[in-house]
Amino acid sequence: MQGVEVSDQAVMTILRQIQAAPRFDSDVYNRIYRAALRAGAAPFTKQALAERYRALAASGAIEPDLELARRLQIKPVRTLSGVAPVAVLTKPYPCPGECIFCPDDANAPKSYLASEPGASRARMLGFDPYRQTHRRIEAFAANGHKAEKIELLILGGSWTAYPRDYQAWFVRRCLDAMNGVDSETLEIAQHRNETAPHRSVGLAVETRPDHITVEEVHWLRQLGVTRVQLGVQSLDDTILSRNQRGHTTADVRRAVQWLRGAGFKLTLHWMPNLLGATPESDLDDYRRLWDDPALRPDELKIYPTSLLPGTKLYEAYQSGDYQPYTEDELIALVMACKRLTPPYCRLNRVMRDIPAPEIAAGVRRSNLREEILRRMRRAGTPCRCIRCREVRGGPIDSDALRLDALTYETDHSHEVFLSAITPGDRLAGFLRLALPTASPPIAELEGCAIIRQLQVYGPALALGADEPGPAQHHGVGTWLLEEARRRAYAAGYRKLAVIAAVGTRPYYRERGFQMGELYMSTVL
Repeated sequence: MQGVEVSDQAVMTILRQIQAAPRFDSDVYNRIYRAALRAGAAPFTKQALAERYRALAASGAIEPDLELARRLQIKPVRTLSGVAPVAVLTKPYPCPGECIFCPDDANAPKSYLASEPGASRARMLGFDPYRQTHRRIEAFAANGHKAEKIELLILGGSWTAYPRDYQAWFVRRCLDAMNGVDSETLEIAQHRNETAPHRSVGLAVETRPDHITVEEVHWLRQLGVTRVQLGVQSLDDTILSRNQRGHTTADVRRAVQWLRGAGFKLTLHWMPNLLGATPESDLDDYRRLWDDPALRPDELKIYPTSLLPGTKLYEAYQSGDYQPYTEDELIALVMACKRLTPPYCRLNRVMRDIPAPEIAAGVRRSNLREEILRRMRRAGTPCRCIRCREVRGGPIDSDALRLDALTYETDHSHEVFLSAITPGDRLAGFLRLALPTASPPIAELEGCAIIRQLQVYGPALALGADEPGPAQHHGVGTWLLEEARRRAYAAGYRKLAVIAAVGTRPYYRERGFQMGELYMSTVL
């Protein structure tokens, strides 16, 4: 604890008060904290209190308490999706794009600013993948979070523009940090991660649609990638051209088909308020995401265009050719977009994490999502996207869950979105099953139904843990898998493949899947 050491007796008194609170939030914690100071305790931090709790529980001085441990977490929302997200950035490197809205900061990867929180942290660590991953794992532990299951998010410019030896080295060093031991090759690091203390249960990279080829899709699987973020920005070729994006809508459709056909989870980036757009044209553009069977992403990031000094877009603003949307215009647009978003899609973001002082004009509000959700609830039209329906930290009764199947068509597959839903209409978990209607880009998947994603929600638990309440480890994943098997067989498929992250291979082996060259599969 900070300052004068607080006695074990005082700590246990504080912990009992936190345990006894019928509900717990920051206001309750602050009242307990102030009461402790009035009683003579030295000032302390929540992180220090959590560390003392863990030490007392480990020594047997107090009984371990799952709910108390959760109440002592710092920023608990970070692991409520079931995994610990670890974002690392690649080094600054030339990008083939010449987008007029994109910053070109020599101290950060293309499209990022050195002042953004993630970029600033990466720069301090020399953009070293091992140090970045290790530091994030340490931060989770210090804040009371489990980090045994990690989704690794590799950010920074266009991943596919980097040399392949750098890509392989970067992924290997991230895995080395999770494994706690250095490996000579990427393959060895991947194998070790299957039983490592911190396992990669997902690996995401971001790139451009025009960089996706069949060969590139194969290489991404060799790296262990399970999710690809594509910078689509717009589905209007005129807007793409005016903003010098360097790709067309046809490139987007082709990239999405190949990636979906290879089983990847797809996250598209979409940017309203580009040069030449209006709120009305943007809303029409957003509709194309769902009306066009060649698109229909699994996840979406809405990144309203930020006007940054030093860009060509800023020059257009100075000459009067460009005007940022007002806050009311942007809120109304994003609210309308949220209402159009189907339940099989997760809206990860509605605003980029760019520091307000860097934005020359336009909306600088960092809590735009909260304001939008507040207005939607008040209007009686809450968002139905995955992120807004996750059970998060709430307890579930696995016996009360119902299974729902939402189906939709793409230009490559008949998609089945299987979801486990609570009586309160919250998502306890879901599975994305693809029943291909076209040939896959990778021969190994020929004739296979494909599990593209299996997600079970609840606070991130330790590997093999069995704790009451959260959805994880209550058989929800197995239940969804069995339903996927049944539906794939009924559709005429005799083999079921899964795009398994390296850290999830043991899970699937226990359920009858075997490792092939790039995928795990089972005979139905």
